Amino acid sequence: MTANALTVRGLRKSFGGRTVLSGFDLDVAPGEVVALLGANGSGKSTALKCVVGLVRPDAGSAGVFGADLLDGSRAAERARTRVAMVFQQIHLVRRRTALDNVCAGALGRLPLRRSWAPAAFPRDLREEAMACLDRVGLADRAHERVAALSGGQQQRVALARTLCQRAGVLLADEPVSALDPSAAENVMSVMTDLARTESIAVAAVLHQPDLARRHADRLVGLRGGRIAFAGPAAEVSQEQVSSLYAVDVEVPA
Repeated sequence: MTANALTVRGLRKSFGGRTVLSGFDLDVAPGEVVALLGANGSGKSTALKCVVGLVRPDAGSAGVFGADLLDGSRAAERARTRVAMVFQQIHLVRRRTALDNVCAGALGRLPLRRSWAPAAFPRDLREEAMACLDRVGLADRAHERVAALSGGQQQRVALARTLCQRAGVLLADEPVSALDPSAAENVMSVMTDLARTESIAVAAVLHQPDLARRHADRLVGLRGGRIAFAGPAAEVSQEQVSSLYAVDVEVPA
């Protein structure tokens, strides 16, 4: 057993001979929100992609509730179903309804005969998905096509899909960068509330330090692929944050 939902140790990754990540470590407990800060190219997004399996690391380990995510085994594939990821570019099926998109979060646990099309989704799944939409304040938009929703509403649908996936870990890669300040604040509030009430461990890449301070429990700063600082949000100084974006900082392309 482990106290952390997500445990990452010694992640290293290079592209074309240039090091993007060098010895990255991260722990996130259930119900905790950790924000990753840093300039473009500092390795933030690469770290999350290595954890979820979108990028293969050169070295290091990542585990969810004590189960290895990176060893290529069937156990690792099962463990990965406990990890959800949301992106800046919201990966929803725009022609489908919000409800259908949330139901898709459960595809990994449905038999093929019940997952081939939205019409085949069982009633109990639809009820669960509706409850998930209600948790993010969108039950009244359940039957609208995603294309008709605002960017902030679409991101909340993506969070509801995470709930329907029953994920214990949520990785968010710049989830509010494309939103206006009000919508960004709303999405971060929803994400933080879900972390607390559903005991979801959240690691989020953010480009807005002030937003991170308001919503994250801890801040992790990356510079040149290495951790520059890590600590409770209230204890990280403005000088530490500003140093991540200094023009004289050399970071990988």
